[in-house]
Amino acid sequence: MDWDDYRRWAKDIADWGAQYHKTIRDLPVRAQTKPGDIAAQLADHAPEQGQDMRDIWNDFQSIVLPGMTHWQHPRFFAYFPANATPPSMLAEQVASIMAAQCMLWQTSPAATEMETKTLDWLRQAVGLDAGFAGVIQDSASGATLAAVLTMRERALNWSGNSAGLSAQPRLRIYCSGEVHSSIDRAVWISGIGGDNIVRIPVTGPLRSMDPAALRRAISDDIAAGFTPAGIIACVGATGMGACDDINAVMDVADEFALFTHIDAAWAGSAMICPQYRHLWQGVDRADSVVFNPHKWLGVQFDCCAHFLKSPADLAKTLAIQPEYLKTHGAGGFINYSEWSVPLGRRFRALKLWFMLRNYGLAELRRRIGNHVAWAEHMANRLSQTPNFEIVTNPILSLFTFRFAPQGARDLNDLNQRLVDAINDDGRTYVTQTLIDGAKVIRFSIGQFDTTLADLDMAYDVICDIAQTLDRT
Repeated sequence: MDWDDYRRWAKDIADWGAQYHKTIRDLPVRAQTKPGDIAAQLADHAPEQGQDMRDIWNDFQSIVLPGMTHWQHPRFFAYFPANATPPSMLAEQVASIMAAQCMLWQTSPAATEMETKTLDWLRQAVGLDAGFAGVIQDSASGATLAAVLTMRERALNWSGNSAGLSAQPRLRIYCSGEVHSSIDRAVWISGIGGDNIVRIPVTGPLRSMDPAALRRAISDDIAAGFTPAGIIACVGATGMGACDDINAVMDVADEFALFTHIDAAWAGSAMICPQYRHLWQGVDRADSVVFNPHKWLGVQFDCCAHFLKSPADLAKTLAIQPEYLKTHGAGGFINYSEWSVPLGRRFRALKLWFMLRNYGLAELRRRIGNHVAWAEHMANRLSQTPNFEIVTNPILSLFTFRFAPQGARDLNDLNQRLVDAINDDGRTYVTQTLIDGAKVIRFSIGQFDTTLADLDMAYDVICDIAQTLDRT
């Protein structure tokens, strides 16, 4: 392909992209294929000779598209949203065209300096204290890993990277059972080990970590010869939106001088709306905070905002400076590759800059406010529908419910069959979770183009399919 061919194809694909989004409601939300269907249509070996782009594009439409779950579908109510607004997509195209590797200030000064500025815009927008500095990570998982590694190094007086963990004290990490599985993975990768995650009981409607139980667990570990390394709190946890009492957690953290990381991967974006900030009151006392603009703020995946009280500690944990990565003859800059696990960095700040400028904070607040109000509306409708019950009330735009008709023998099985039938139907998409051992259905609103009409259809689909299920 030469550049003239590229120009023609880029225009054709842009036309297809606009039409795809305009007609996406006509597609099933979740892929309706069976395991192996797509692989069976793909060649077993790469071609020796180049193939015509028209043939490739035709195969994309006939083979790939039927196997895609459409995350931008307005009736995608599963997991959390992964919105991609038009300005964000355009910025991603521009970044891909330039194809810069932005690992150092000198490898693209604009990328580094824009990252500093746009993260500060975001810090101000969510009301974080000016003492935080931000960096764009690939995902909340990457940010949490960076935070856990920093906890580890601080607890070991910065000797873990150099001496290893074999002769070190046994470290402990504290969190509730509501946190995301990425916390487990970060603790595994850090070498601390999953057996050293201490799960603190939860309490109240927000299923918050019990601060008294947290204090006892830390004290007991110290008495047993363990070394507490840090606490991970959540705001808007994945299962049902659990939110820890950050001030109460920080009181304990301060008492024991522990590094504290707050995972607000989904809910943090809602803090651009001041009326929701009570959910993370005390956040300015934490050492590390993460949330994903690529979820609720419309920034093309991936773009994770990680804010740090002491970025110097993070750099001390992760920075390596061989001669070939040094910038000579200049100063007063940041190399963000020293703030993250990967060395390579894409120009992610560009899409954040495009999106924030094109939409503006007022429009983003309006959309998030709608989603929160619509979650209350949907939960109220289901609560008034015979045989349905709300299990956890809406936390922002997420709630859980279950189908619980009189006489049903196995509600867990019944609700899993309901989830499967809804998703096989294709008109909407939901997921399940467990609340104290009970199988429940998660309903999360957040897709940018969702309307009340989409919610009404989802309600009808849920109710109609529920009536078809065998309850015995």
